[in-house]
Amino acid sequence: MIGFFDSGLGGLSVFKETIKRLPKYDYLYLGDTARSPYGNKSQAEIYQFACQAADFLFNKGCKLIILACNTASSQALRKIQCQYLPTFWPERKVLGVIIPAVEDSILKLKNHNGRVGVMATKTTVDSKVFEKEFKKKNRQVKVFTKVCPLLVSLVEEGRYNLPENRAILEKYLKPLLAKKIDMLILGCTHFGYFKKQIRQIINPDILLVSADVTVPVRLEDYLKRHSELGIRPKKKPKRFF
Repeated sequence: MIGFFDSGLGGLSVFKETIKRLPKYDYLYLGDTARSPYGNKSQAEIYQFACQAADFLFNKGCKLIILACNTASSQALRKIQCQYLPTFWPERKVLGVIIPAVEDSILKLKNHNGRVGVMATKTTVDSKVFEKEFKKKNRQVKVFTKVCPLLVSLVEEGRYNLPENRAILEKYLKPLLAKKIDMLILGCTHFGYFKKQIRQIINPDILLVSADVTVPVRLEDYLKRHSELGIRPKKKPKRFF
């Protein structure tokens, strides 16, 4: 079974697109709506929450967990992989959503100038994780980030389709567009809910990268390369929320 964890409802967009691409696997989704949003939590709190979620999902039979939350990926993933898993779950794996976005961006930037805008939570922006990961792959890429504090709450409250959200999105996008970006990364899985509205605002030539597209592709490749996990397609797969 493959587990998905997010601070709330944002990861559902990734979860649903993964099921479309890989429909024959068992899945379990866990959203921590009680403690959402994570964007204003400390690193210690986020790590604690992520470990608690991992324990729950592993105990339910998951062999692999997708940390479908950029904030948790930026604050807890490395420590989970290097400390938590070897100590408590040495045969299990946890993957994040940031590196797939960066790797996909690098591939798409081959014929572009390499000016990347990132919309994210304050915690993710402050971590500079996107700057660090791009630097590992291509030092020529320039990364510009923007904290977008209202978007997570709009999704959690079911208000992401309101027409008045356009003004909020335009406000967040304005400083990034002023930097003449040729790519925009939605650096929070919640932001995928605004993808259509964002596409209506930005220049059609600007490439848009979101986890609901990058993660399913990368996960499919990962499963092919890691048969030792024992995650097999099923004739009658199960999905749990």
